[in-house]
Amino acid sequence: MMAQYLALKAQAGGCLLFYRMGDFFELFFDDARVAAQVLDIALTSRGEHDGTPIPMCGVPVHSAESYLARLIRAGQRVAIAEQVETPQEARKRGGSKALVARDIVRFVTAGTLTEEALLEPRRANLLAAVCEVRGRCGVASIDVSTGAMVLEECAPPDVAAALARLAPTEVVVPEEWPDAPPGCFPRPRVDFASDGGDDRLRKAHGVATLDGFGTFTRPMLAAAGGLVAYLEHAGRGTLPLLLPPVARDSGGSLAMDAATRASLEITESAHGGRAGSLLAAVDRCSTGAGARLLADDLAAPLTDKAAIEARQSLVGWLHDDALLRSDLRTALRALPDIARALGRLVAGRGSPRDLGQLRDGLTDARRIRDHLARQDDRPEALQALLPDLGGHGALTDLLSRALVPAPPTERGQGGYIAEGYDAGLDDLRRTSGSARRAIAALEAKYRADTGVAALKIRHNGVLGYFIEVPARHADALMAPDSGFTHRQTMAGAVRFNSLVLHEEASRIAEAGGHALAAEEAHFEELVAEACAAREAIARTAAALARIDVAASHAERAAEGRWARPAILEQPSLRIEAGRHPVVEEALAPRGERFVANDCALDPDDRLWLIGGPNMGGKSTFLRQNALIVILAQAGAFVPAARAEVGLCDRLFSRVGASDNLARGQSTFMVEMVETAAILSQATPRSFVILDEVGRGTSTYDGLALAWAVAEAVHETNRCRCLFATHYHELARLAETCDALSLHHVRAREWKGDLVLLHELAQGPADRSYGLSVARLAGVPQPVIARARAVLAKLEKGRAETGGLAAGLGDLPLFAAAAQVEEEQCDALRDRLRAIDIDALSPREALDTLYELRREVAASDP
Repeated sequence: MMAQYLALKAQAGGCLLFYRMGDFFELFFDDARVAAQVLDIALTSRGEHDGTPIPMCGVPVHSAESYLARLIRAGQRVAIAEQVETPQEARKRGGSKALVARDIVRFVTAGTLTEEALLEPRRANLLAAVCEVRGRCGVASIDVSTGAMVLEECAPPDVAAALARLAPTEVVVPEEWPDAPPGCFPRPRVDFASDGGDDRLRKAHGVATLDGFGTFTRPMLAAAGGLVAYLEHAGRGTLPLLLPPVARDSGGSLAMDAATRASLEITESAHGGRAGSLLAAVDRCSTGAGARLLADDLAAPLTDKAAIEARQSLVGWLHDDALLRSDLRTALRALPDIARALGRLVAGRGSPRDLGQLRDGLTDARRIRDHLARQDDRPEALQALLPDLGGHGALTDLLSRALVPAPPTERGQGGYIAEGYDAGLDDLRRTSGSARRAIAALEAKYRADTGVAALKIRHNGVLGYFIEVPARHADALMAPDSGFTHRQTMAGAVRFNSLVLHEEASRIAEAGGHALAAEEAHFEELVAEACAAREAIARTAAALARIDVAASHAERAAEGRWARPAILEQPSLRIEAGRHPVVEEALAPRGERFVANDCALDPDDRLWLIGGPNMGGKSTFLRQNALIVILAQAGAFVPAARAEVGLCDRLFSRVGASDNLARGQSTFMVEMVETAAILSQATPRSFVILDEVGRGTSTYDGLALAWAVAEAVHETNRCRCLFATHYHELARLAETCDALSLHHVRAREWKGDLVLLHELAQGPADRSYGLSVARLAGVPQPVIARARAVLAKLEKGRAETGGLAAGLGDLPLFAAAAQVEEEQCDALRDRLRAIDIDALSPREALDTLYELRREVAASDP
């Protein structure tokens, strides 16, 4: 057995091997140690290998899915080795001691899951493949649970942004690819040949050419080849559901890099998970498929005005009819997830319940279509979806006739084919049922014949049917002429057989076996019918999801009194009474009101410089406008009284930063990397939010950087930008930058306390209120007092030198402001150079050190 295990383990590669032994999956050696630790189960041993005990642990087959889920979440991959023959077949093949043959039937990885228990209903589970061909990168992605495949091409520097948008659970790349993103799984380079990708896709879809699906570049096909090859490997030659690939236009959606997505917390919060994200704040979807589509919409907002307005029209239609929206959402809530049910059936992991979900889902889709088709003034977007909600009459009629109302998850026990569908199956069931009634009658007869009232006819999986009596009555059945044959003596009971019972048991077994075989054959036929209509069913699922997203947007807009934004071609952004959707939702349970603010950016006033205290709402204002842009271009209504959104091609957010120790980057380095990306990529059609540029370094360096960045955004990038800063000196930029205006978040001090008003006002901030915020945070009073004294000296010195910004209109920057500090440093350097250290006595050296310290103290503010 261990030789068989080791051979399978070699095939499993780096995966944990689940080795089927009866009713358990067993793990051995290092696999057992890893699994025992992750799953918190007992680690035992079995036999010896090279003279040492073999570590072992195991999980029951019937509950293996829950253990698999925990292993996958822990980053493990698992190979499933099943018994591929019965013990009887093994004995026929090799004698009584023959080992049952086993083989790896499937690799379970994070990106290849289809089981309902292993997936989150409201989150897509994407597998991606990335490779490079002649200086361009192909990215292929698929949700294996639904079969949706998307191919795209990008420049190598944009791969990280593409993966951040997709958020795949698993990424495969060619072996020894030097530019592979971190955390990827390497696969043979030969799998990533573009011609091989073309062949694999044509074979999978049974077509002679891919031209009917779209135009695909060589990098796209190479990535698709690697993806399909990996799916073949994971399924041991069996492919999951693959819908026709879709080519994604990189310019068709609002571009955002990974830092921007993390900063804005679009689909996941900074703490991980959905809670606290934009997605969680706007998601009112009734179905898991709708929630997955909504996440995709927010991750990739559109850049085409007509497409955005088409989505808005459907949202607006449902928003204006509350009764229709309520009825529709009620109907949607009853829908099963037909996309994933279809995925399981095509992958060969389906159940009668999945067929039942298709039947119910397609039937309900037709009812929804009929209800919507009766409405007046239907928008064109809905009109285009209605045809996909019908057309499955033959399949749903077949499934309705063939299946019981609530089919089971497991098909091994039968009972899911409806009575009346197959007369032969009904006869087999009647035969089996009459035999069971005959056994009940036989039990009553034997009790009367033997006089043993406690006699029972029982059944188990080992002995089948048998007669059981208490031990004290066994003698009555032991007589040679009794007609009973002794089978087994138990503690307190004795078991027997009889010729009549054997005959009835054989009838039951034979009829039951034939009935199960008949049901299994019908199941395969029904699955084949469903798979033949896979693309039409997938279109129905997609149409239902799109309608659900529109209803969700309409519901959210009605809840929060959100407005439909006007989509403009010119680069402007005008928002009246805009609000942050996540913050507003967090404040509502506490009965607090969010303070709304306006924003008005256009070509003549495209850069807002915003000052004011910490906690005053600058970062919230920046983020809320970026989120409003995302919602608007995703086709949703927005949290504002009124909005006009000029289409953006790229969105950048540099708000907050943390270090990246794994890459050797400090917080300031991360900030500068993100700033560099903005300055090199932002266009006049982009929207940028910048918060506290330069705060991670010295005052002079930081102010110089903030000044230069603001100038570059204004003069070179010429994009719409909200720039929050504590550097009051930047207000001088308004003198030379004609499209820059000054704003601040209002605050007041009242009886020594700081009152933050969270309102945006015109003009520069009068001061930062930093000491007041420190006081609110609980900094000790003596520290606050000392800080006030130091601040007074600094402000006095700034007034005397003309301030830090004196001379900023001329190069070099800050010459006048930095002169005092530089002169103090030069004087100290001159004193140190003049000292002859070797000529000093110990006493003189100590006196000199004290003198130097006094000079430094005298120069401190």
